[in-house]
Amino acid sequence: MFLMGDWEILWNHIIHDEDLIKLLASTFVGAIIGGEREYHSKSAGLRTFTLIAVGSTIFTILSEKVGMGASPDRISANIVTGVGFLGAGIIFKVDDRVKGLTTAAIIWVTASLGMAIGDGHILLSFFGAIMVFMILQFFIVMERWIHKYGETRNYKIVIKKGDEGFLKMDEIFKQFRMQAKKGKQIYKEETITCFWSVRGKTSKHERLAKKLIAEPHVIELEF
Repeated sequence: MFLMGDWEILWNHIIHDEDLIKLLASTFVGAIIGGEREYHSKSAGLRTFTLIAVGSTIFTILSEKVGMGASPDRISANIVTGVGFLGAGIIFKVDDRVKGLTTAAIIWVTASLGMAIGDGHILLSFFGAIMVFMILQFFIVMERWIHKYGETRNYKIVIKKGDEGFLKMDEIFKQFRMQAKKGKQIYKEETITCFWSVRGKTSKHERLAKKLIAEPHVIELEF
């Protein structure tokens, strides 16, 4: 059982132990970023980012202690490589879209913040965490504003073979005054599948989707 004096000794040891302070700081930084990701229900959340920050801090501290008299940065250099593999594992492709790039980038940044704390730059890491949080929160508004005035969406349109629907697609895009670029085409016995990259305002995309769904030539639509 700890007595009052024992707790005081333990507390004094903690506040004077630089490594423990670094671990607490990295836990806080990882929780800030991970909490934001958890709130948005991303694949990597609170625990993942906290562990990345703490792990990077520990490895950086060890690189200084183990590397004394040799190369102190040899472990830190491998953190970047290891985090790269970790980030690559969550990047995947769905049809013509690549997902997970933002999460992979945040993992990379979180590791760098943990390394900064491990090297003693705690204030730099705190400011970095705040900047990451602001980018994730407020840049969403900027993205929505940009997309409002123009965004590119990929459409997969399946139409009946032999119908005039294939030629009519160009007319529909021109009708909505949208820039459409034809991509890969798949011809089957009864259908033609065509992939389009279409750019225009968000409101036009919504009206375009309704128009395509109502077309009798269109069998299947993905966007």
